[in-house]
Amino acid sequence: MQAYNFILGVIVLLWSIPIGIILKSITKEELKSGRKYFMALWVLCIILSILIGFFIKEEILLYSLIFSFIFIGIVSFISWWK
Repeated sequence: MQAYNFILGVIVLLWSIPIGIILKSITKEELKSGRKYFMALWVLCIILSILIGFFIKEEILLYSLIFSFIFIGIVSFISWWK
């Protein structure tokens, strides 16, 4: 069951790349004024996913939270990146 959850999480994370590219192409005007916020969100998601890995010991909650923050981090990084 652990491998199944991990593989499913990786598949969802891989979907964050095209979602980030689509959002970037749709919202070009908003990205100009919000670049600093996307950078801050990206850094915050990376820090939170590392801290969650240290403090949460329940496995399903750990995977859910880390993959959620990494998903948000990837989408915001793609939106921030030129």
